[in-house]
Amino acid sequence: MIANELWAGALSLVLLHEETGCRHSALHAARLLDELSEQDDLDTDTRELCERASIRLGRQEESHACTA
Repeated sequence: MIANELWAGALSLVLLHEETGCRHSALHAARLLDELSEQDDLDTDTRELCERASIRLGRQEESHACTA
């Protein structure tokens, strides 16, 4: 159940970042994705997607200004 809440939180933060450009949302989403990628029961493809998304959000986090 906790993993479902992490997925929902990460997706919500990614959307918030995309909608508003909020740097903090990107940073928090990246952290949640990092935590999800460390789950033992996660398959390799999903783990790699989480890691890629986290890296990309980290890069965008530096270039967006928060309008929220």
